[in-house]
Amino acid sequence: MRRIKDITAFVNSFAPLDSAMDFDNVGLLVGSENMDVTKALVALDITDEVIDEALYNGAQLIISHHPVIFEPLRSIDADSIVYKLIKNSLSALCLHTNLDLSPEFGVNTCLADAVGVKNADFVEGECLYIGELDKVLSNREFARKVKEALGCKGLRYTFGDKTVKRVAICSGSGGDLAPLASELGADVLLTGEIKHNQLIAADHCGIAVVDAGHFKTEDVVIGPLCEKLGEALKDVEFIRSTKGSDEVDYL
Repeated sequence: MRRIKDITAFVNSFAPLDSAMDFDNVGLLVGSENMDVTKALVALDITDEVIDEALYNGAQLIISHHPVIFEPLRSIDADSIVYKLIKNSLSALCLHTNLDLSPEFGVNTCLADAVGVKNADFVEGECLYIGELDKVLSNREFARKVKEALGCKGLRYTFGDKTVKRVAICSGSGGDLAPLASELGADVLLTGEIKHNQLIAADHCGIAVVDAGHFKTEDVVIGPLCEKLGEALKDVEFIRSTKGSDEVDYL
C-alpha cells in the first residue's frame, strides 16, 4: 500500500519541495505523510467543488498547484476549505513554485510544449523560461496558436504585426518580467496575468505580450502531471479534476 510520503518522494525527484520560492508554502499542508493512498485527485485549486469531486471518487488525497494554506491561519471557520478537508479526512499536497521552476517537468515546461516553444531554459534565479518557435510568426498568429493550444475562450495580446521567434514564458502572473525578457532578447512574453502598468512597460521595451489567463497557462500541467505520477506509482489511481475553472466567460 502506498503512502503519501511515497508520492512526495517521487515529486522530490523532479520538482524538489525545497526549490520553491521563499514566499511560498508547499508540501503536505493537510494530513499525515503516513496516510495510505489508493486514489488521488489532481487539480489546480482546492475548492468546495473539487473536495466534493474527491469524495465522490473515493480519493484520500488532493494534489493541487495552488497552496490551500498560503497566509498564516488565525482561525479555521466551519465553512472554510481547510475545515472541510479535515472534516472529511482528506489530505492536501500542494506543489506550487517548485513545480513552476522545475526544468525537467513542470508548469512552464508543459506550457512551452503545448505552444510549440523548443530548446527552452530558465533564467537563473527567475521564473522565466525562454526558448524559440520553429518558425517566425506574427504575434497575432502566435496568440491564435496559444488560444487553440490552451483552449482559451479569449486572450489579450499586443503588437499583433510584430514578428516573433524567441519566446519568454512565465505561467500564472509574470507581467513584471517583461523588461527582463526584452533585455534577454525575447520577442514576446507569454504569461497569464499582466497589469496595466506592466503592459505600458512592455510597450516601452518593444516586447509583445500574450496574456492567456492565469488558469489556462497553469492548468496545462494537470493532465501531464496525472500521467507522470500514474506511470511511476501504478498502485495509486491519479484522477484529473473536471471541476477546476476560473469561471470566466467572454462577451
